[in-house]
Amino acid sequence: MKILVTGSNGMLGQDLCPILEDEGYELIETDAETFDVTNFETAKEILTREKPDIVIHCAAYTKVDKAEEEQDLAFLINAKGTENIAKICGENDITLVYISTDYVFDGDKKEPYLPEDKPNPINIYGKTKFEGEKAVQKYCKKYYIVRTSWLYGHHGKNFVETMISSKDKAELKVVDDQIGCPTWTVEFSGGIAKLIQRHAPFGIYHICSGGKTSWYNFAREIFKQTGLPVNVKPCKTEEFPRPAKRPKYSVMDNQKLCRNWEAALKDYLDLR
Repeated sequence: MKILVTGSNGMLGQDLCPILEDEGYELIETDAETFDVTNFETAKEILTREKPDIVIHCAAYTKVDKAEEEQDLAFLINAKGTENIAKICGENDITLVYISTDYVFDGDKKEPYLPEDKPNPINIYGKTKFEGEKAVQKYCKKYYIVRTSWLYGHHGKNFVETMISSKDKAELKVVDDQIGCPTWTVEFSGGIAKLIQRHAPFGIYHICSGGKTSWYNFAREIFKQTGLPVNVKPCKTEEFPRPAKRPKYSVMDNQKLCRNWEAALKDYLDLR
């Protein structure tokens, strides 16, 4: 089976591609330089030439705060770019795996979000990703919309590395009123592989670590597992205003496709 991956040089793509190769899939790895998803004709030419069985669409605009001022660019990449891919996949009977986010939700729910829950994004990034979801559903019959949350990995900037790089600070304040599911890119990649291997029914899936935590307690666990003596203090979101609003509660039901977040974090730290 041949799989084309967009955004293969990103934090997710660099973990996903080796996992898929280990499973025996033939991979076509593309990045922004070799595959401009915002150019319909270019995208059509590449997909028509390569004839993949599956496209995993990882390429995305992911700067949550910057998206508030770069709205046109964020919509171009996440909405229009995804629409281009969806149209071509739909026309050529190619299965599309679209990577989405917990930020499509508003955070008003008090229990884990289910795949069938109605999105209501409260920031531009979430809105662009939701537009991508709608395009996939409109143009494709064979698709997996895969939402994940709070991603971290060895091949990109992420919360875990930011915390560890702050080890010399006398005191560190971290938000304690945003709750979610920290997810290691390797765990997430394994969940995607499971969907493909099991020929799961097409539709929307939540693939994230099990359990839930706040950014503050996530930071505490990072320092506990690394043994770094950092004085972490909880604070409210309002104490650190950001351009983009975040959902206060974006915990998702992970359908047991990934392990608990503490166990995954331990393996991530052991491999640093």
